[in-house]
Amino acid sequence: MIGEVNLTAILRALTPILHGDTFVYLTGPALRTELEPLLAFREVEGWTMIVTQAAAEQHGLEYTFPCAWITLHVHSSLAAVGLTAVVSAALADAGIACNMVAAYHHDHVFVPHERAAEAMQILQHLSGG
Repeated sequence: MIGEVNLTAILRALTPILHGDTFVYLTGPALRTELEPLLAFREVEGWTMIVTQAAAEQHGLEYTFPCAWITLHVHSSLAAVGLTAVVSAALADAGIACNMVAAYHHDHVFVPHERAAEAMQILQHLSGG
């Protein structure tokens, strides 16, 4: 399935889903699979991983940006234009930092944990809900 490319249709079908745990970002020279990272991305400087805060603390690792994970439950095409811009602009207008991740089936937003409820309201408003 390729996914939707029309931004109006994507926004109309947008259903944000808030996941329960607190997630954090950490970095290191090697991929730490025992942490069961939600995301692992290899940069020149080392690995960036998004893991649960509990996993990072259990392994005694330094981390940053305790955040909430919100899935934008709509199957947008990886070639769709504008979704990231609309979402990040709406959150930025409210002063909410966001880190966007595009995966094959959905886009995902990581926002400061303490602003998760507000972010969800903003994202629901984008879809007309």
